[in-house]
Amino acid sequence: MPGTRYLLLLGLMATPAHAWDFTPGAPCVLTHDTPQAQIELTYDPTAPLYSITITRAEPWPDASSFAMRFDGPQGRVIGTDSHQLSRDGRSLTVTDKGLGNVLDGVQFNRTAIASSGDVEISIPLDGASEPVAAFRACEGTALSS
Repeated sequence: MPGTRYLLLLGLMATPAHAWDFTPGAPCVLTHDTPQAQIELTYDPTAPLYSITITRAEPWPDASSFAMRFDGPQGRVIGTDSHQLSRDGRSLTVTDKGLGNVLDGVQFNRTAIASSGDVEISIPLDGASEPVAAFRACEGTALSS
């Protein structure tokens, strides 16, 4: 059934790719879209300041802490109580002078689980290694932990 194979191939090609994308500049940006959320990491060399923002369709709960668990060869759990929610509650942002632990987790593991309150979002990390390496080299500045 060549026609069926063609339709299947066409359908797969029409499915959006959920790739990690690096955009150099000021700020440098690393993005990734999943069915559950949009992830954006930024580095502003003029501050210098890093951020990670995770946006979902539904609001995040108003919780006292936010954590990310990285599953894979270099698994780790990191957390903070310094996160902020956007006005509509759909975006959760953490800013810091360094995101080295987050970048290590994204670059060297298979999955990240972002959690706040009773919400957990699974983020596949396939294909993140090279874009994270480019993000780390942003403006020639090494990221601190």
